[in-house]
Amino acid sequence: MDVQLPKISTGGKHTDARGNLFYNNFFDALPVKRFYVIENKDTQTIRAWQGHQIEQRWFAVLNGSFKIRLIAVDNWENPSKDLPSIDFIMHNNQLDILHIPKGYISSIQALEPQSKLLVMADYVLGEIKDEYRYDSDYFEIKERLEE
Repeated sequence: MDVQLPKISTGGKHTDARGNLFYNNFFDALPVKRFYVIENKDTQTIRAWQGHQIEQRWFAVLNGSFKIRLIAVDNWENPSKDLPSIDFIMHNNQLDILHIPKGYISSIQALEPQSKLLVMADYVLGEIKDEYRYDSDYFEIKERLEE
């Protein structure tokens, strides 16, 4: 399986007497066609497992922090249960953007109350049929933490 690895485009923060400016000068937003914000009801709620074989997404934390767990799917109709995960802890202290290439499913957990996650996608809603969901306990997780 030839799947691109997820990666973080590192942002930054400038502070002066006027306040804070959060930026990401290296993120290319050209492929983005839609966006939305996720706010879990509490820190125990985990949105797992949903992903896309074709669509790619980008995540940026607007408030608080999140644990993002990603799995590259080997078979969309019947994925192996023991696939390794790649975990990212993301904060709102700078405008980092996590690129999730096509071929991944995700699990999203807020680590602080009222955390907000901006999600950007390269297809408009309904443009393609490419949404896959699996039960939250389907996978036997093997962690590899990336920060």
